[in-house]
Amino acid sequence: MSMGVYEKQVVLITGCSAGGIGHALALEFADRGCLVVATARSLSSISDLQDDERFFLQEVDVSSDDSVRHALSTVLENFGRIDIVVNNAGVQCVGPVAEVPLSMIQDTFNTNVFGSLRLIQAVVPHMACRKKGKIVNVGSVTALAPLPWAGAYTASKAALHSLSDNLRLELRPFGINVITVVPGAIRSNLGDSALAIYNRMPEWKLYKQFEEAIRARAVFSQTQKSTPAEEFAKKTVDAVLKENPRAWVSIGHQSTIMAILYYVPLFIRDFIFRKKFNC
Repeated sequence: MSMGVYEKQVVLITGCSAGGIGHALALEFADRGCLVVATARSLSSISDLQDDERFFLQEVDVSSDDSVRHALSTVLENFGRIDIVVNNAGVQCVGPVAEVPLSMIQDTFNTNVFGSLRLIQAVVPHMACRKKGKIVNVGSVTALAPLPWAGAYTASKAALHSLSDNLRLELRPFGINVITVVPGAIRSNLGDSALAIYNRMPEWKLYKQFEEAIRARAVFSQTQKSTPAEEFAKKTVDAVLKENPRAWVSIGHQSTIMAILYYVPLFIRDFIFRKKFNC
């Protein structure tokens, strides 16, 4: 590392595997002159960044207390500070809530909710001492108007939205900004990873007749109209790097319609979704 990196903002991002929005965010923050601590469960998934001095790579499993604490201490030992944390690591969970194995729902929450909290609780004392810092939690527009067949994932993102609202108020006295980033349909490898998890599901019993619709839900966000991850990353980083960032940033295809559906009477919303998702 050159001496110049110590003058840059240090940004720690979880879930930076190639092909995902975390990877696009890492590249964009680096292009803006930040030093990016890019993390993933396996370093092989971010190997394309290893020869770029703008990145400091760390293997982090957000579902492990020890892994998170070790990564934080390593970053602080090397750079003395963390200016921005982006809680992006997440997993999909597609299937009818009544039949998805409880262990898989617990895994979803352990990554999407508790994984973010592990990192937040680990970094807040450091940021509070400096009276400065930004915590970015990546949610989902589906939490605004939950779609059928992905209830566990949607519920985990709704929980993260709620926690962000609490943290925004509770951390304000310590000079820490909390920003909820709410992606719409962003073109990434999310569909492939969702299908990989779906293929580990048991055979449906009550919902066998809906299997085609359920499988289609796994790739629902991946269409030609989906917003490119690079475009999403550019707009997100624009918002996060502002001196006084907005508390809520929603970007991407379908983000507007989902925000509108949040206010639509439930019987109308249910009618629309029953037609759309064959339920």
